[in-house]
Amino acid sequence: MRPVVVVAEELAPAALTQLRQDFDVRRVDGTDRAALLAALAGAEAVVIRSATRIDAEAIAAGPALRVVARAGVGLDNVDIPAATAHGVLVVNAPTSNIVSAAEQAVALLLAVARHTASASAALKAGEWRRSRYTGVEVAGKTVGVVGLGRIGVLFAQRMAAFGTRLIAYDPYVQPARAAQLGVRLVSLEELLGEADFISVHLPRTPETVGLIGARELTLVKPGVRIINAARGGLIDEQALADALAEGRVAGAGVDVYAKEPCTSSPLFAHENVVATPHLGASTVEAQDKAGLDAARSVRLALHGEFVPDAVNVQAGGVVDEEVRPLLPLAEKLGTVFTAIAGTLAASVTVEVRGPVAAPEVLRLAVIKGLFATITAERVTYVNAPMLAGARGLFIALASARREPAASVEVTVRGVLPDGRALSVTGTARDALKITEVDGYGTELTADGILLFFTYVDRPGVVGTVGSILGRAGVNIAGMQVARRAAGGEALMTLMVDSAVGADLLTAAAAAIGAAAASAADLRDDAVTAGDEPWPAADRRIRPERPEA
Repeated sequence: MRPVVVVAEELAPAALTQLRQDFDVRRVDGTDRAALLAALAGAEAVVIRSATRIDAEAIAAGPALRVVARAGVGLDNVDIPAATAHGVLVVNAPTSNIVSAAEQAVALLLAVARHTASASAALKAGEWRRSRYTGVEVAGKTVGVVGLGRIGVLFAQRMAAFGTRLIAYDPYVQPARAAQLGVRLVSLEELLGEADFISVHLPRTPETVGLIGARELTLVKPGVRIINAARGGLIDEQALADALAEGRVAGAGVDVYAKEPCTSSPLFAHENVVATPHLGASTVEAQDKAGLDAARSVRLALHGEFVPDAVNVQAGGVVDEEVRPLLPLAEKLGTVFTAIAGTLAASVTVEVRGPVAAPEVLRLAVIKGLFATITAERVTYVNAPMLAGARGLFIALASARREPAASVEVTVRGVLPDGRALSVTGTARDALKITEVDGYGTELTADGILLFFTYVDRPGVVGTVGSILGRAGVNIAGMQVARRAAGGEALMTLMVDSAVGADLLTAAAAAIGAAAASAADLRDDAVTAGDEPWPAADRRIRPERPEA
């Protein structure tokens, strides 16, 4: 039976098509609370926009729920802490509408500067009154940008083409970065006093709600025009209406409101206000991108893969292109570590050596691999840290940058409950490679099914294991032996084409007097032999040595 995905609001047809390839899509009106809660009962994912509220009650109504996907940017309507507490991934489409939102702010600014909306309405009403709608040029004016995030930057870049002077307030942006954009950073008070146009581009948080209120509007340059196409509530609507009535503010362009839908606001009484019903993301392109991004995130999440746009994963943010190829390597190193350990480690450190800007993401991937074979529940990037925490396992992160030309190495190093140290190292230099296992140098492709035998180096061992596997119909695709000294302890690694059950692994280990034997399934689908997955205790086998 295919997983059920609830689509609670309108979604781009292309996104629905993508979802239906892998899932059963259940359509429901997200504003109908009873219908929504009923639909969530058997769902593994829900896709929403801005009208559907996913709170603790909704999350509790979906015990199988694994992901909440917002086809858009804002997440004001999702209870993220409640979702995280239940192991539910929350994702959005943070870049889907940034161009559309920036263009909407520019459109509002130009419309306010030239009285476009009111002049159009008057003409359609039969009035030809050119003198009443004399506007101002944008060229040569000072434009203040409140918030230099992705949309703020796009807005600033577009306004620069009009020949404006750009200033900005953003306490989290370095002056050097602003200088690269041709923007001078100032305090909020300076911006209010200098700008001829002000455009707000901030998220709605407890710190930003009411950022521009009655006091701030007394500091503005007389005749300023103010634009808000970001989030409602950032500007006090009543205070702005009062400033418009007093003439301190010459005009305003507003696309968002403190409470939406909004059909009544003190701003609507002013002819010099251009008001639109939250159209920042309302373009064909933005809707298509938002729906497709949400559908992609749902598919990744339900397949247990890393979701770049997850907002409640510890790594957060979008995965850099330099890091993305390393994720499967890190996860497979975690799987190999657990397979060889045969138990959950007492402590683990993930070491990342090389030019990686966000190594924390690799730590998450390792945790996912560590638990992939030792828990009955499906391990994902969102619940892996919780599984580790619940078992008292602390996974530390250590990183050391190298010159840009150097390859990246990832090592999973840990201490087992019996005090023994274990490490596994890999790189993605040309392909995913395992370069060290338990202190032995190796050159293994991190794929397929790997068998590990630790034994005393002597003639005939490889042939014995090969014969046992051959009689069982298991084909050997490759083999490597690593040793510290001739006649000493050695590590033999076999790459085989089919899974090897615990009984067969035990028999091979006993035949060569192996101190330990283990198997790691690194295939993408991680298919194991037999009717049931191997229990964790069978992953590492320590047979008794045969009597001499």
